[in-house]
Amino acid sequence: MLFKQMNYFVTVVEKNSFTEAAAESFVSQSAISQQIQALEEELGVELLQRQHRKFTLTPAGEHFYREAKQMLAQIDELVTETKRIAEDEETQLNLGYLRVYSGQELHQAIAEFSMTYPEVSINIVNGTHEELYQELRQNTVDVVLSDQRRAFSDEYVNFELVQPEVQIELSARNPLSQQDAIDIQASKGIPCILIANSEQQASEEDFYRNTLGFDGTFLFAESLEEGRMMVIGNRGFLPIEVAGTLPAPAVSVKRLPLTKNGKALIRNYCAFWRKERTNYYIEEFANVLKKLFDEEE
Repeated sequence: MLFKQMNYFVTVVEKNSFTEAAAESFVSQSAISQQIQALEEELGVELLQRQHRKFTLTPAGEHFYREAKQMLAQIDELVTETKRIAEDEETQLNLGYLRVYSGQELHQAIAEFSMTYPEVSINIVNGTHEELYQELRQNTVDVVLSDQRRAFSDEYVNFELVQPEVQIELSARNPLSQQDAIDIQASKGIPCILIANSEQQASEEDFYRNTLGFDGTFLFAESLEEGRMMVIGNRGFLPIEVAGTLPAPAVSVKRLPLTKNGKALIRNYCAFWRKERTNYYIEEFANVLKKLFDEEE
């Protein structure tokens, strides 16, 4: 059985016409009719009941049409990805994620993706929101896991993943740690610890002060680990993005929701990538990540 015969058959059924199917396939009507007859002879079943210039599908023909269409789509995908892999000596996927993110879903997504696509080499970087945005603009990363801080741009795919509440980590020695939640205005007497290098400190402070409304002082740490050590030392509170499943905080640390005017602060987590750089692997990784987040909701 030739895949070409299967393709002819699917085209005839979808066009409901031998003439139109022949024109689309760039062959004569007699040629396409002969190929389908040869297909029926090889299968030993009648796929079409012909009535003058019209036809109807037999039950066997309906089954063969559904399965053949699915199989041809899989073959097209196989050919496309084989060519893609052949074009690159080593296929790479460059990922970026927020430095303050510590959810397990990203690690699980990388592990699951790597098992499915072992031919893809994954490179990983982290940074602040602005650092990751610049990485995307400069094409040094393919896709980033980050929060939304500006209006969606038509130049990017804005693949929404999860909308988690913002929480903070605070030393258990601080009296506010006994509350069920902490309002951002009530917390201004405690320094807010942000994860940012010297070049990104101003933009991070601007976001927390002018967008979220925190009106206190700021301390900065270079890494999430350093920030958490500062929390343990009761130097301030650390905003944490609860996107997915987080490991339990240290025994001497409390994790509490951060509110504003009594309402939980919500952040929109997305996978971002440039539309012009869209490819199969980026979309597959984003879908794996989305599935894992959905399973935790």
